[in-house]
Amino acid sequence: MTTPLQNTAIIGEPEVVEDAAHAESSAAWRMLKDAAVAIRELQVKDGSIPDAADHDAARRHVAEITAGIRALSPAFPHDAAYLSALVTDFDRWAASGFDVPDFLDSLVAFQPQEHRVDGIRHLVVFPMYTQNGSSDRLVEALIVETIWPEFIGELEAGDYGNKLFVSLRLIDFTPGYDTNSAVLFPETVAMREIPPFTWGAIFQDREAARYRRVVGAASEITKLELPEDAARMLDDQDLTEKTFVMWDIIHDRTHMRGDLPFDPFMIKQRMPFFLYSLEELRCDLTAFRESVAIQRRLRSLSLSKGDELTATEQEMLEHAGLVQYAVIFDRIFRFAITGSRVRNYDGLGGQLLFAWLHQRGVLHWTDTRLAFDWDGVPEAVIALGEAIDDLYWRSIDRPKTAHWLAAYELVSSVVAPNPASVWARGLSDEVLAGAPKGYTDAVLDDEFPLSMFFEALEKKMRDVIASTSGIRGTDG
Repeated sequence: MTTPLQNTAIIGEPEVVEDAAHAESSAAWRMLKDAAVAIRELQVKDGSIPDAADHDAARRHVAEITAGIRALSPAFPHDAAYLSALVTDFDRWAASGFDVPDFLDSLVAFQPQEHRVDGIRHLVVFPMYTQNGSSDRLVEALIVETIWPEFIGELEAGDYGNKLFVSLRLIDFTPGYDTNSAVLFPETVAMREIPPFTWGAIFQDREAARYRRVVGAASEITKLELPEDAARMLDDQDLTEKTFVMWDIIHDRTHMRGDLPFDPFMIKQRMPFFLYSLEELRCDLTAFRESVAIQRRLRSLSLSKGDELTATEQEMLEHAGLVQYAVIFDRIFRFAITGSRVRNYDGLGGQLLFAWLHQRGVLHWTDTRLAFDWDGVPEAVIALGEAIDDLYWRSIDRPKTAHWLAAYELVSSVVAPNPASVWARGLSDEVLAGAPKGYTDAVLDDEFPLSMFFEALEKKMRDVIASTSGIRGTDG
C-alpha cells in the first residue's frame, strides 16, 4: 500500500522506475509533477521565491521533486549525467534561499540531440518560460518521446544535415505546456550565463494535432475539396507527425543558410514585425521548394531505375508531397487567424501566402467555395520564395533601414496595409533621417489587417482555434 505523499514530508525514496515506456503512470512521476505544480504557486516571474514564509513548503516540494527524479532516473540511463546534475541544481537552489534559479549545469548536461532514436524518452525538468505559454520562469516537468523515423535520419544524414534539431512528442507535462507552446528551447531555462546552444526541440505531435483539427474544420467551412493525400493526413496522426518533422528539419536549418543580409534571429535586435514574417515564411517556402525537388528527384529515379524505390525512399517521396499541402494549409488556415492582431508576424505570413496565390490565379474564392489549381500551385509558391530570396540578396548591399523599406514594399504590394498606416503614406523626412527606432515605432500593431475573407473565417473558426490549446497527439 502506497503512503499518501500530499502535504507530508518524504519518508525514504519512492519506488524505482526502470521502464520509461510507462513512466508517466508511475507514483514517482505523479509525485514529481504534483510537487512541480505546487512550487510554481510560490514562484514569482524571475523564478525566485522571495517570501521566506514559503521556504519550508518550497523545500518540501524540492525534496519531492528530487526524490522523483532519482526514482525515475533508471528508466532514462542515456540522461544519467543530466538527471544527476539536475538534482544538484535543485538542492543548490533550495540552499540559496530560493534566489533566482540557476540551472546552467544541468542544462549543459542535457543533450537530447545525441539520442535521436525513434521512441526514446526523456524526463525534462527545469525552471523556464514557455513560448506561447508563460513568460514566467516557473518549474516545468515533462516526459517526452523522440520522433525520428528512418527516412528522416536519411534526410538528415544527406543534404539536410541539422545536428541541433530534435523532434519530440509530448507524453505528460505541467501547466506551462497546457498551452499553445510547441517548442522546447534551452534559451528559455533560468541560468547564470548563456552557453553555446547545441539543440532545439519541436513537439511535432502538437503541431500535427492542431493541423488536423484546424484544417479539417476550415476545409468544411470553405467547402474545399481536399486532394486525396491531403485528406489522409486529417485521419492519420502518425502520418501527419512525420510530415511535420520533415517540414521542420528543413525549415530550421534554413534560418542560417542563404544570401542573408543579416543574422535573422541570433542577433537580438528590434525590427518591424513584418521582417520576421518574411524570415519565417522564407524558411517555410524553402521547405516547400525542397520538398518539390525531392519529390521530382525520387519520381525520376523510380522511372529511370525501372523498379520500385526502397521503403525509405518511398516514405520520403510520400512525405515530400504531404509537406507541400501542410505548408499551404497550416499557413492559410491556422497561422493567419491564430493569435492577437498585435505584431502577429506568423499571421501576416499566412495572409501573404494566401493573397499571393490568389493574385497568381491558382487559389480561388468563388461562390463561397475555396479551390486550388494544384498543377500551378508549386511554381506559384516557389515564386514567392524567390521574391523573398531576391529581396535578401539585394539587401546585402543596402543599409538596414533601406532593407526595411524594401521589405515593406514587397509585403504591401501583396497585402493591403492599414488605411491609417504612416508607412503606407510615406515616412516623414524626420523619421527617414533618424534612428531605426523611429521606423519601428511608426509601425502599427496591426499594420496589415485581416482581409474580409479572413475576418469572416476567423469568426467561424474562433472556437476551433481556441480548442487546440494544450492539444496532444492522442486527442484526435
